[in-house]
Amino acid sequence: MAALVDTYSKTRLLQCAATAMLALMLAGCNTTKDKMATGSIPVALNKPVETMNDQEVRSATDRVGQAYEKNPRDPVNGVNYANLLRMQGRDAQALAVMQQVAIANPQDRNVLAAYGKAQAAAGQLQQALDTIGRAQTADRPDWKLVSAQGAILDQLGRSSEARQRYRDALDLQPGEPSILSNLGMSYVLTRDLRTAETYLRQAAAQPTADSRVRQNLALVVGLQGRFPEAEKIARGELSPQQADANVAYLRSMMSQQNSWQKLAAKDVGTATASAN
Repeated sequence: MAALVDTYSKTRLLQCAATAMLALMLAGCNTTKDKMATGSIPVALNKPVETMNDQEVRSATDRVGQAYEKNPRDPVNGVNYANLLRMQGRDAQALAVMQQVAIANPQDRNVLAAYGKAQAAAGQLQQALDTIGRAQTADRPDWKLVSAQGAILDQLGRSSEARQRYRDALDLQPGEPSILSNLGMSYVLTRDLRTAETYLRQAAAQPTADSRVRQNLALVVGLQGRFPEAEKIARGELSPQQADANVAYLRSMMSQQNSWQKLAAKDVGTATASAN
C-alpha cells in the first residue's frame, strides 16, 4: 500500500508542475495581428484571456464562438476562441478549432504557434514540438516559442534539453518571469525543490510577474513543509474566493507531504545502493 501512496504522491507532483508550466506556456497567445487577413473583423477582448474570471470567459466564449462560426478561417477569432475553450478545459474542441484555422492559414506564424500550444494542451506533445518548431524563424526567434518548446520537452522527460531552451529564451528576453517560472517548475519535475524555489523567487521578484508565478512559488514553498509561508504567498493578491481555492489545493498537496518525503528518501537510498 505504501508503494501505491508514493506513486500517487509523485504523480500528483508531476501533474501539478506540468500543468503550471503549460498554463504559463499558453499565456500570451491572444493575437491582434493580421486583422485584415480574411476581411473579417475580430471580436475585441477586454482583457487577456488568462486573467478573466469564469463569467467573463463564458461571455467571451459565446461572442467569439459566434464570430468563429461565421468565418472559421479568421486567424484572430480562431486563436482567441481556442484560448477561451482551453480556459474551460475543453482542450479537444480547442484543438479541433485550431486544426481548421491552421488549414486555412498554413503560413501564419501566430496560427502555427497557437496550433502547437493547442496540441500540447491536448497531450499531443511530439506533434506540438514539431508545429512550434515550424512557427519559429532563425532570423527573428520568438522567446515565447522557445520557452514553449522547453515546457513540452519537460513533459516529454527531456529535462536537460528543456532547461537549455529556457536559458536560450532568457537570452532573448532577460528576466522574463514566465521563463524563470518554467525553469523553476522544471526542477520540481526532477524533485529538486530548493533549486526550483531559487528560480521561482527570481521570477516572483520581477515587476511584470503575475499571480500564476507567485502561486507556483507558493506551491514549491509548501511542498518543502513551510505551509504558513506558502499560504501567505498564495493569499497575497487574490480575491478571498480565489485565495481560498488555491489554499485548499495547497492543503491537498500537503496531505501527500509524508509520502513525498518517503519518496525522496527512497530515491536517495536507491542512488546510494547503485553507487555501491
